[in-house]
Amino acid sequence: MEDTSKFGFGTKAIHAGQEPDPTTGAIMTPIFQTSTYTQESPGTHKGYAYARGKNPTRTALEKCLAELEGAKYALCFSSGMGATDAVAKLLRPGDEVITGDDLYGGTYRMFTKVFANFGIKFHFIDMKDANNIKKYINEKTKLIWLETPTNPTMQIINIEACAKIAKENNIICAVDNTFASPYLQNPLALGADIVMHSVTKYLGGHSDVIMGALCLSDESLYTQLAFIHNSCGATPGPMDSFLVLRGIKTLHIRMERHCFNGRKVAEFLKTHPKIDKLYWPGFPDSPNHDIAKKQMRDFGGMISFSLKGNKQEDAFKIASSMK
Repeated sequence: MEDTSKFGFGTKAIHAGQEPDPTTGAIMTPIFQTSTYTQESPGTHKGYAYARGKNPTRTALEKCLAELEGAKYALCFSSGMGATDAVAKLLRPGDEVITGDDLYGGTYRMFTKVFANFGIKFHFIDMKDANNIKKYINEKTKLIWLETPTNPTMQIINIEACAKIAKENNIICAVDNTFASPYLQNPLALGADIVMHSVTKYLGGHSDVIMGALCLSDESLYTQLAFIHNSCGATPGPMDSFLVLRGIKTLHIRMERHCFNGRKVAEFLKTHPKIDKLYWPGFPDSPNHDIAKKQMRDFGGMISFSLKGNKQEDAFKIASSMK
């Protein structure tokens, strides 16, 4: 397979992990809609035995995602929560996790309603100052999980600083990179161990796929996560993998437009008389703006805000009026 590491992002998005079909010459990765594969003899096969473990369409997508994140490995899951669940399954009863106090609701629910019942302790803290993490580290701390930008208030967390603290204490550092996408931010290059994506969002891009992914370069971690991936079975099908391969080819173009639109909307809302607080990291006076400039290529298309008066009926009115 051609080495695409030297190419630009757009070229990687189109070509990484994908080769013309050797049988037909088709330039698009086929949809290998099969559950099982023939074996040359018992235990002897071409790398594919059962589609829960591997599927050629999914393999192409995983190679593409790994290339975009600057990783050696990637694993695709049937949802972002499936990917998060796999990372949490690296933990054991008695382990502790340090994570942010502004966290995607599904992740918070999983941590507090599922894994807390298995004897895992979670510390939800203000991570805007990475040094705050040090107050919660002890010999039981096994994972630092962070989002940046966060969902929903767009907080910027210093990935490099958090990863440095994690490495100094032999702790895994995992980053939910969903709101940035690999086009805007690459946490592995900043020292993180694992990158998680809800592929459903920017990567898929067309609201027709539910999927998650993990990208990483550590072989030992990959081996553990691949075992969980296959054993627990939260794997996507070939059609979904094909749809993401298709969608990801325009990621770089779409992200540029998302960033442009995000800035326009943020500038409009910043001076609106009914807006109380606006959360978007692209303004010079936004918290940790300098960190965002350093670790992101642009500021993304996600924005949140609160209204003056903070009335629920006003929030419902705006949400109901959206198209």
